[in-house]
Amino acid sequence: MGTMTETGTERRVDELSKRVDFGFEQLSKRVDFGYDQIDRRFEQVDIRFEEVSHRFDRVESDLRELRSDVKNGFESVQRTIIWFFGSMIISIIAGVVVLLLSQS
Repeated sequence: MGTMTETGTERRVDELSKRVDFGFEQLSKRVDFGYDQIDRRFEQVDIRFEEVSHRFDRVESDLRELRSDVKNGFESVQRTIIWFFGSMIISIIAGVVVLLLSQS
């Protein structure tokens, strides 16, 4: 037994097929546009991360310089203290020697 179709059914199916194809094309364009937008945003995020990375590098460099300055400062203070106490010990010893020599 054959199927009976209304007159113009094939034309309507073709028209529906064209509309579906057009809809998928439009959807594909929108999806592609969305992915392009996402890619651009990720590029901006990458640029911002690079900027932040450069800033951290600069901060790290500044911290190294500060650490070096502090180390040099402490070494200078240490030399001054050693010189001061060394001079004081020599002065005390000289005073004791002079006192002992003056007693004899």
